[in-house]
Amino acid sequence: LVAGPIVRAGEFFEDYFTWRKPDVDEILRGVLWMLLGLTKKMALADQFALIADEYFAHMGAHPGALGAWSGVFAFAMQIFFDFSGYTDMAIGMALLLGFHFPVNFRRPYLAFSITDFWHRWHISLSRWLRDYLYIPLGGSRGRLTATVRNLFITMFLGGLWHGAAWTFVVWGLYHGFLLATHAVWRTISSVRLPQIAAVALTFFAVHLGWVL
Repeated sequence: LVAGPIVRAGEFFEDYFTWRKPDVDEILRGVLWMLLGLTKKMALADQFALIADEYFAHMGAHPGALGAWSGVFAFAMQIFFDFSGYTDMAIGMALLLGFHFPVNFRRPYLAFSITDFWHRWHISLSRWLRDYLYIPLGGSRGRLTATVRNLFITMFLGGLWHGAAWTFVVWGLYHGFLLATHAVWRTISSVRLPQIAAVALTFFAVHLGWVL
């Protein structure tokens, strides 16, 4: 419930009250989801963690830009494969029990904007923040200043949701700033970056956030 996929009552109870035994196809897909998640966790996340932990525990021993970016990149890979691997396993285990959990990650590091990133990363949380915070606050209706305010409030609370520490709050506000900047840019400018440049810029911005 906390780490995701965050399954809504309507989704869960639809399966619960109309429960049926999973068929062969669902069992096979469930096993494949679990194997994929386990591979992400053990073969990738845990290996990248060795690099990230070494760098951030002993930054003084690895000076320079190459060491810094290696540590940041390793942590970015660790958090993605660990998190998406876990949710893949949760989806797979649910299928084996006859429940259908929503997909929680869709290649987020290939996002072409920060808005697109949040449509791909921890999708069930993004959907929750949108429907229960952003839209009730007014969403993108009304003036641009109101949209910017709503984005900052939503991501501030989203950061706090991750943990009661200032680093999480600042991380949330950082993403609020990125989302607000993107909203302003789309409003005042017709310029659109080439997709490969947009993906690279988003990738860079997200990685800076992981440092926090």
